[in-house]
Amino acid sequence: MSQRILVIEDQEDNRAILRDLLTSVGYEILEAVNGEEGVRMAEAHRPDLILMDIQLPVIDGYEATRRIKAQGSLRAIPIIAVTSYALSGDEQKARLAGCDAYVTKPFSPYQLLSVIRSHLPTGA
Repeated sequence: MSQRILVIEDQEDNRAILRDLLTSVGYEILEAVNGEEGVRMAEAHRPDLILMDIQLPVIDGYEATRRIKAQGSLRAIPIIAVTSYALSGDEQKARLAGCDAYVTKPFSPYQLLSVIRSHLPTGA
């Protein structure tokens, strides 16, 4: 069974890029278009890893991450912030919300895959 990655991203173009990249290397993809939907999908599907945009409608990626990490059954799921926020302090803010890693857009596909692989549980 392939590993499942939940992509929480409101921009269709960005979701398409991530979908193409991740499915090309064998990951199963789930998609959510806002933070609230992302929290619900994390609860329902228990993905192996989450890619979280920060600037999202309904609730932002910081709050969605806090809600996911507040649940004991979801706390261990790695969350990687994938965001255009690249100002001083943005990475620290994402990590304080509970993100396990931080990748800025535009990203190198090789860099993103490396970060994903380093955070996915082995043998899943």
